[in-house]
Amino acid sequence: MLDLRRLRLLVELSRRGTLAAVAEALSYSPSSVSEQLKVLESEAGVPLLEQSGRRVRLTPQAWVLVEHAEAILDRLAEAQDDLTRPVSGVGGTVRIAVFQSAAHAVLPTALTWLAEAHPDLRVEVSERAPEEGLFEVAARGFDLAIAEEYPGYLRPRLPDLDHVAFAHDTIRAALGPDDPARTLAELADRPWVLEPADTASRQWALQVCRAAGFEPDVRFETADLMAHIRLIRSGHAVGLLPDLVWAGEQPSVQLRDLPGAPERVVFSAARRAAAQRPAVRAVREALAAAI
Repeated sequence: MLDLRRLRLLVELSRRGTLAAVAEALSYSPSSVSEQLKVLESEAGVPLLEQSGRRVRLTPQAWVLVEHAEAILDRLAEAQDDLTRPVSGVGGTVRIAVFQSAAHAVLPTALTWLAEAHPDLRVEVSERAPEEGLFEVAARGFDLAIAEEYPGYLRPRLPDLDHVAFAHDTIRAALGPDDPARTLAELADRPWVLEPADTASRQWALQVCRAAGFEPDVRFETADLMAHIRLIRSGHAVGLLPDLVWAGEQPSVQLRDLPGAPERVVFSAARRAAAQRPAVRAVREALAAAI
């Protein structure tokens, strides 16, 4: 008999690539992961791993087993959802990975809606960068990821995940209360605050500034949009902010429209095998209702 816990380790290795990454994700030691996979190899009766330099890689037989294991894990998750569902209504647990501005703007309203409509549903939320959240949903670390795409910067479509847009979020130039600038080009000589260099939002912002004829003087770099607002409001920087960051409240900085009125798309992603779970559908309904 193949052990389900060991099958999951093999699936995790197929996605994360190294024993150390699997160990970190599942709170095991690398040696324990290695030993368990050796036992699985013995259970399967075929070689599953082969050495490749200092790393291991999956054999063709292992990839066949991974495909079956993923189907088994999906059916098990479905069974657990059915068992925890109340006789009437929606129950169980939905684990959500969400990026920061969506956590501020969308989730509180969505959670209120869910608490009223589905009181037996438990929702767990963790802040994750979009790239990490999408990966972890594919790896079953979360049930749903909330992520965003910027104009011209579409994210890779992971084959195991669906993609459901629920908001179009206008992005505007943001400047201090006393700044006289009226256009983006007039902000060329200001200090800027942008998100970190490896983010899609940063790459998009650079392209917007370059199209306006200048390279921004980035003096402040942080993924925390609340920090962006404070730096801009105090006159220490200018930046680009999406409307959702205000969560329906009055903006505390000046905003200027950008050429073409660009919008980012906010979407949710779930494993295709789990997308029709009543709990996942309920959370998506709440997200759409919260906008």
